[in-house]
Amino acid sequence: MLDNQQSLALARELLQPWAISESTPAPERLDVEISAENLVPAVQALHQAGWGYLSAITGIDRSSDNPEDEGRIEVMYHFSWGGVVTTLRLFVPYTNAVIGSVCHEIPSATLYEREMIEMYGIQFPGTPSTEHLLLPDDWPAGVYPMRKSFTGLDTPTAG
Repeated sequence: MLDNQQSLALARELLQPWAISESTPAPERLDVEISAENLVPAVQALHQAGWGYLSAITGIDRSSDNPEDEGRIEVMYHFSWGGVVTTLRLFVPYTNAVIGSVCHEIPSATLYEREMIEMYGIQFPGTPSTEHLLLPDDWPAGVYPMRKSFTGLDTPTAG
């Protein structure tokens, strides 16, 4: 059994081919920035090595108040192994918010992917379901409540 530091070292080694940058925000944390194009092989490397489990996929709208900023979303894939967390961080622009699905490798990721579709408008080619998960079925298309550009609905939805 690996201790926490050995686990982090293994994760760092597995992700090194795709790392743009990395940081250790806490002693048992490793954050690795990768490009969206490299997400699937990075997840495959962790999964095939048996490095932990996918504990969450989260997003943050990183747009600024600058009108020239087209908007971008940071998406984080959190993998846990005991008390250690490795996070894959990637950024997608509003205008091309597309990330390859990891459901073929980790089937339970579909719930997180569906949440990202509804809340942020990210598309995941290959995800097995794009049905609504959290929002009502009559929610307006193209309206994403977790984007900073969301200011509310003009008319209330049924339900």
